[in-house]
Amino acid sequence: MSNINNTLEYIIERASCPLDFVSECEEAYNKKIDRIAEHIKQNKKIEIVMLAGPSSAGKTTTAKKLKAALSSKGMKCHTLSLDDFYLDNCDAPRLPDGTPDFETVEALDIKCFEETMKALLDRGEAEMPLFDFITGTRKPVGEKLSVGENDVIIVEGLHALNPVITKNLPKESLLKIYISVSSRIYDADKNIVLNKRNIRFLRRMVRDYKFRGNSVENTFKMWITVRYGEDAYLFPYKDNADFRINTIHLYEICVIKDFAEELLKSVEKSSPFYKESQRLIRNLRKFPSVCSKVVPDDSLLREFIGKE
Repeated sequence: MSNINNTLEYIIERASCPLDFVSECEEAYNKKIDRIAEHIKQNKKIEIVMLAGPSSAGKTTTAKKLKAALSSKGMKCHTLSLDDFYLDNCDAPRLPDGTPDFETVEALDIKCFEETMKALLDRGEAEMPLFDFITGTRKPVGEKLSVGENDVIIVEGLHALNPVITKNLPKESLLKIYISVSSRIYDADKNIVLNKRNIRFLRRMVRDYKFRGNSVENTFKMWITVRYGEDAYLFPYKDNADFRINTIHLYEICVIKDFAEELLKSVEKSSPFYKESQRLIRNLRKFPSVCSKVVPDDSLLREFIGKE
């Protein structure tokens, strides 16, 4: 169990005053970020923050929020994504069926990452690669990044805590953060209404449909590989983290439930995912609806539902 009140009954009660509920959740999350920013400020040796988490944990927004929190404390910060260090699709490792395996750490150009980080630390300047997910290749020209002597670099990605990635970085300069949805939602009888992976799946399903043109069926199919990658390449290293952040926002299911339910209804009876989609629909209907307009523009949830 979590140290927050993650019961369905509490969520129903708090959702009756949505503005207060949303504000409470957002404030709690921002305080977590601010505490880490203050720790970095007080520890002058920290130059690199490695931020890892599973799919739809909210890595991108958390990195942005940490950058903003550091900036508010007078520190200059830069954010990098490990996704830009992917090998070209033609060079990526293969699954048994011959398709590229994008979940393994070996799908990254680790040598390029190490050389880039060394250049930033030693010379204060490097050309950052840019990966084009439409073509599946690295763009021919990257972007030049310059860092100052006291700047902080945030590196976010699934594999950011993997020793293969960090082994040649200066240990005394590293801070490691692991983020994920770390709370289930229970009912009054201690039955699980939505587990941690359910919540992340719903986030991803909505995001993939809105911004990546993926059907619910495709998201279900990809989720199988995603889960494999998390189990094999992320979860074994989460204990390496100096800080852990629970990214659940207790009001979030109330905001996405209606849209998520409509998406799940599109799953055909003949689909192998029909039974799971119906289970999710039944449980989503237990939550009250909250209008997305009450969600702040800088909320982690906006990473998945988009702007108004």
